[in-house]
Amino acid sequence: MNNKNKVIITYGLWVVDMITIAVMFVLATYIRFGNFRDMYDKKSHFMVGLFCILFVTIYTFIKPWHNDFMERSVLSEVWRITKVNAIMVLVVQAIMYFLKWADIFSRWVMIYFVVLDIVGMLIFHLVFKQVMRTYYGSELVKTKVIAFSDSDNKGEVENKLKRSLGLSYQLLKVIPLNEISEDVKKEIIQQAVDEIFIYAPAEENYKINEIIQFFDDMGVICNFCVDVPGLDNRRSSVGSFGEYSVISYSHFQKSYKKLMIKRMTDILGGLVGCIITIVLTPFIALAIKLNSKGPVFFSQVRIGRNGRRFKILKFRSMYIDAEERKKELMAQNEVDGLMFKIENDPRITKVGAFLRKTSLDELPQFFNILKGDMSLVGTRPPTVDEFEKYNQYYRRRLSMTPGLTGMWQVSGRSDIDNFDEVVKLDLEYIDNWSLKLDAKILVKTIAVVFTGKGSK
Repeated sequence: MNNKNKVIITYGLWVVDMITIAVMFVLATYIRFGNFRDMYDKKSHFMVGLFCILFVTIYTFIKPWHNDFMERSVLSEVWRITKVNAIMVLVVQAIMYFLKWADIFSRWVMIYFVVLDIVGMLIFHLVFKQVMRTYYGSELVKTKVIAFSDSDNKGEVENKLKRSLGLSYQLLKVIPLNEISEDVKKEIIQQAVDEIFIYAPAEENYKINEIIQFFDDMGVICNFCVDVPGLDNRRSSVGSFGEYSVISYSHFQKSYKKLMIKRMTDILGGLVGCIITIVLTPFIALAIKLNSKGPVFFSQVRIGRNGRRFKILKFRSMYIDAEERKKELMAQNEVDGLMFKIENDPRITKVGAFLRKTSLDELPQFFNILKGDMSLVGTRPPTVDEFEKYNQYYRRRLSMTPGLTGMWQVSGRSDIDNFDEVVKLDLEYIDNWSLKLDAKILVKTIAVVFTGKGSK
């Protein structure tokens, strides 16, 4: 289990266990007394409950007992939960003894509580495990891997990785190093892939260096089973990949705790945005329908994190034949490179111009954010046509989840006339990402939306 999964499992079960203890302690107290007003000493009883919650918090993070959570059997789960509850009771009883609460605390409450807590933890742990299996099985979450090895070890590498990587990984293929060609590289650039694994104990260092550099330029994490001299150690981290010890090279040094906070912020912001979208949709839909023929919403396949495809949703701001007319207008493109933009685009309706000026056309993307295809802050999601022309340098801008807003949007997006400048801003965001930077961009975005600056 990698570090990301350990964080999710540890914190998720910590929350589950705290809730279980709180609910079962109250239930045990109610079973014993029937009426909370008849309790001997309410303060001491509920303080004991808080001590139990404090114990499970300390125990979870000092002695991580959930490292093998996804792999252990039901019987093993029962044993672990029983053991934790036994230690918890002994510790809490010792505290009660020193505080002289043992004589005023009901022993039956503790007996009921231990039984209920063991059963409750087991049920919630099994439910949580099933939720995690469903979560890890999602195409959006599953880490897609391509492995490279020398020809002699191809079968061994494939078998070991399939056996040891776990539910959250999908091994796409194992490619012999002597079969790597420009056609293979082009195919991988167009493929959804998150990480590369290289096993080549007999290969010369300069060849391995070239391979890692290629995928590093794409923004794809490279896992190599031995250290490679000559690469920037500030972008490397030592860890494990299945049963192998690896050095991982990545421009984006992830902090999974911070990424979890970012995702929770996205969910909260997505919920608020969805509510606003639902409230405004009848009015915007009426205006769109009165102004031009066609659907209210516009859906288009875009490219998300590490090459994943998803359908972006917007309020329609153009006439329904916009895509066909785009070919006729290509000669007027004002952006050098892979993007297309012209001022006073004749494909935009009158209502569409207002929606774009106020950024109201982008409100339905909050549903993409809630789903996880997008983030509140990120890079600009490219179209399929644009993505098919990417090289590995451009590809690295997809190493983070695309956003509703980003560095490009708050840097005067109408004044930028070169695609390389957009890529530069996206990579600047990726290389310097932090929660503080996201907050700054969100504040600037609000100012841009209300002033209309850079949204011509």
